[in-house]
Amino acid sequence: MQTLSRKMVSPIIQLALKEDGAYHDLTSRAIIPPQSRVVARIMARSEGVLAGAPVAAWTFQTFDPSLRCTIQCKEGAVIAPSQTLLTVKGKARSIFSAERSALNLLGHLSGIATQTRRFIQQMSSSSVHLLDTRKTLPGLRILEKYAVRIGGGYNHRMGLSNAILIKTNQIHALRLNRAGRKKAITQAIQMARRHNPKTFIQVEVTDMQEFREALAANPDSILLDNWSVANIRKAVAVRNRLPRIVSRLPQLEASGGITLANIRAIARTGVERISVGLLTRAAPTLDLSLRVVS
Repeated sequence: MQTLSRKMVSPIIQLALKEDGAYHDLTSRAIIPPQSRVVARIMARSEGVLAGAPVAAWTFQTFDPSLRCTIQCKEGAVIAPSQTLLTVKGKARSIFSAERSALNLLGHLSGIATQTRRFIQQMSSSSVHLLDTRKTLPGLRILEKYAVRIGGGYNHRMGLSNAILIKTNQIHALRLNRAGRKKAITQAIQMARRHNPKTFIQVEVTDMQEFREALAANPDSILLDNWSVANIRKAVAVRNRLPRIVSRLPQLEASGGITLANIRAIARTGVERISVGLLTRAAPTLDLSLRVVS
């Protein structure tokens, strides 16, 4: 998902405007003359990475198509306090009514991009892909995953219909069934491959025994969730010692409990992928403001 289109995000923008009561703005209607026109700027109050400027512009223009928006910075640019990000001109009532929805979306997406960039800067290896997860706010996933990409990260599957990730609970459920009591991981991978021969298949494992079983079944990727750095390094070594009798070996992905403090050590273990829920789940909103300048 490299880019966004206005059509793609229009339902989100409409919901944000309706939620804020933008079409029934009591204050603006009471004190701002209908003919009043102004120029306003959205400005940064703190340093960060810009993401979502087109979304902010579309929000103003969705509310009032006569508003004219000019984006002043490129997506992914590092922005400084007091820097102008977007200029909007037109009816004062319209600008004030759409202001909060535009700022909420822009601040949230820029916060995610900023968080993503921080994690990437902590990683010691540019060859390791930093991925997001499905820990997103309902209805905002397409925007939040876009912001991760703008920050320099990569998207994991968009949803359950995009790839196969066999989780620990699913393996446990299979083991509870008589047919899956032996080598449940192998059976799960084989069934997944049979039903979806061209789909990316990943399996989560909890220990070295499960890891070795998964390796033998040769999925596209193996997820090491909440593993220690030492055990991740051991898993990488085991995988790398395999004879290359297949065209490629499974990629290894680390996840669970990954923070800015430990991601560098994890990136140095030799895994190809690191997925971090904090990119979207706990990214602080970038502080922004709108100011009328004329």
